[in-house]
Amino acid sequence: NRNGHSQSGALIAQEILRRMGMDISEVAIICAAIGNHDEGSGHPVNQVAAALILADKSHVHRNRVRNLDVATFDIHDRVNYAAEYSILNIDDDNRIITMELAIDTSICPVMEYFEIFL
Repeated sequence: NRNGHSQSGALIAQEILRRMGMDISEVAIICAAIGNHDEGSGHPVNQVAAALILADKSHVHRNRVRNLDVATFDIHDRVNYAAEYSILNIDDDNRIITMELAIDTSICPVMEYFEIFL
């Protein structure tokens, strides 16, 4: 279940990072980023969150699908399985980030990517 995964992840990360001895101010930055990365309710509250949101939305590829029974795929499985190629390109000089994505449209339409990731 993906509902509330960003907040749950933030709580888990907080416990792990504190046990590792990380400074509380750094823990707060990281946990705020994790807790706010979900496209439905999150916002880029800091630079770490902005980077995490980009990473999360671009981490799409066939090798992420564990269930290989195509008949039981949900939309996330279909989109990931259809993704043949994805990469973020960063142009530091012009401060531009672009994403290249190749989707096998015989598996799912490109619009399904936008339905779940944007």
